[in-house]
Amino acid sequence: MKIAPSILSADFADLADSAARAEGADMLHIDVMDGVFVPNITIGPGVVAALRKRFSLPFDVHLMIVNPERHISAFAEAGADIITVQVESTPHVHRAVQMVKQAGLKAGVCINPATPACMVSELLDIADMILIMTVNPGFGGQTMIPSALRKVEEVSRMVQASGRQIDIEVDGGINEATIVDAARAGANVFVAGSHVYGSSDPAAAVRRLREAALSAIASR
Repeated sequence: MKIAPSILSADFADLADSAARAEGADMLHIDVMDGVFVPNITIGPGVVAALRKRFSLPFDVHLMIVNPERHISAFAEAGADIITVQVESTPHVHRAVQMVKQAGLKAGVCINPATPACMVSELLDIADMILIMTVNPGFGGQTMIPSALRKVEEVSRMVQASGRQIDIEVDGGINEATIVDAARAGANVFVAGSHVYGSSDPAAAVRRLREAALSAIASR
């Protein structure tokens, strides 16, 4: 069970220190938004490079941008460890995933709530992680779309059938209640933004999330 706090919900006025408050996290989730693929605009490779100087945690960089192929090398050079691309963002998603792998990084593939699970089926031979958005992307603090959990279950079955070790990540509305449902559905990486950074003690929030996920697996 891996907890990936989303710095989208951290304090951007003091980003490094704010992000660091989520002690005990397994990785940092970094949402890159271009104002085109999603309505919000966030950060670029310069900010990732600056954060890299401060953190040894793996950086889980989620490119919510059109034509991500244009920017993969820049984020790789900035210090990303995992780069995830949206299947909806490019007509050449397989090529984009190949580019991530060729850069020596782990490659993730993401699908939005209205995108069927079958859209990742042809990528299971090269992807290291499948990210299922459990909210419509673009903003933090949203409530999980319950029907998205059926897609997590479907992707979990596809991954098991592939015989490969592929992480299943969920992002959107994760808290101590919804993480239980997501873990039981088959997810093992959990992105949590407002629940962690909106807490008075982000480190404790990370611990509680992990405990809830582990308890869900134990009772499955």
